[in-house]
Amino acid sequence: MHILTICYLFASVTFILGLKMLSHPATARKGNLLAAAGMGIAIAGTIFLYRNENGAPLGNYEWIFGGLIIGGIIGTVVAKKVKMTAMPEMVSMFNGMGGACAALISLVEYNHLQHLIAAGESIEGMSGTVLVIVLGLIIGSISFSGSMIAWGKLNGTIKDYSFAGQNIVNIILLLATLLLGAWVVIQHGEGNLLYVIFAAALLYGVMFVMPIGGADMPVVISLLNSFTGVAAAFGGFLYDNKVMLTGGILVGAAGTLLTVLMCKAMNRSLKNVLIGSFGGAHAAASTTEGVQGSYKEISLSDAAMVMGYANKVMIVPGYGLAVAQAQHACHELEKVLVDKGVEVKYAIHPVAGRMPGHMNVLLAEADVPYEKLLEMDDANEEFKTTDVVLILGANDVVNPAAKTDPASPIYGMPILEVESAKTVIVNKRSMKPGYAGIENGLFFQPKTSMLFGDAKKVLQELVSEIKSA
Repeated sequence: MHILTICYLFASVTFILGLKMLSHPATARKGNLLAAAGMGIAIAGTIFLYRNENGAPLGNYEWIFGGLIIGGIIGTVVAKKVKMTAMPEMVSMFNGMGGACAALISLVEYNHLQHLIAAGESIEGMSGTVLVIVLGLIIGSISFSGSMIAWGKLNGTIKDYSFAGQNIVNIILLLATLLLGAWVVIQHGEGNLLYVIFAAALLYGVMFVMPIGGADMPVVISLLNSFTGVAAAFGGFLYDNKVMLTGGILVGAAGTLLTVLMCKAMNRSLKNVLIGSFGGAHAAASTTEGVQGSYKEISLSDAAMVMGYANKVMIVPGYGLAVAQAQHACHELEKVLVDKGVEVKYAIHPVAGRMPGHMNVLLAEADVPYEKLLEMDDANEEFKTTDVVLILGANDVVNPAAKTDPASPIYGMPILEVESAKTVIVNKRSMKPGYAGIENGLFFQPKTSMLFGDAKKVLQELVSEIKSA
């Protein structure tokens, strides 16, 4: 067996093991490093061990190492400087870069095919290669442009936009792109239609993501991630590269599975996510009516006393916790309460934050024990015996309208049933609706008290109050 084949086999095994380890926060970091090491071996093996049919090495080392050095520096700097609140848009951007790479591979191979045609070589039997090129280009381009729009939406530079009949326009554009692709395959790659397909796929990616509401971004990111994986797998087919094929299939399968799980967590079909615009401007305009009442505030000292003398406290983290970078202060509050004999656990909603697993990563960064993190179903059982629930910046995932208001866009979505607890304390900066633009009736319930302020500052003051009590 060739040494390069062994390198690829080893890398494929590390991908599988790494993905398995990523399923648990305690082993996720090691899994990531293991998969990265496998990828490094695969890259090094390709550079130094690859030989073509004539026995010639890869060549173009100055371009290869130049790209590796520049990309490595940029990736390292960006990864070290990114804040936890910006992690979702960074993931979206990096995912888009993967789609762009897959699309560029298709364009390069298409140009190579054109040179073969110009040289008079036979193109019979090449339909399979052309099909892979076309599919890789379409999927990779959609993933790239769609991810860039998702990145802009997540950081607030791009707003939701839609127009009457946009779904029909999108369907027509997609069908036209696929029909052009089929024609290129039938013609065995002759002509320059692939560049038209490239432009059409980029446009479709923009049109595809633009109308989707902010609250659906976790699902969209997962879906686009699966697109990138599939596009990379097509690159593996083109180059007969087993490690590209394995990695692409794993990413595509994992992204698809995660998309399905996200939809299940929101009790929505993928079709509804893609055309429903949940969390967009229309949702904000249509759901502020009908929620009326007055809210009551609680002072820091009273909140500290209530939690300090409780038997069980449940903490519900949300995007407000990430914005304030208050995960360490939250863990400090937990430790102070535990020292006073209070049982403390965390309730994690599957779509809390801006991407799947956002809250888990946030709390893991602060070394919160994994066993204290409860999934939604388990947390809902615990709320019934909980004295105090402390909500930190979460909004839509605790909104009772999902259970009580059939007219609400989130009706039917499973939520954290915090109202089952004896007392609910909500920390927010203001009464402004959450990311989905939907007013929350929980804030006006008799057992709910509002604790306004920056999450980090509030938590630090709560710690001081409890310690001095």
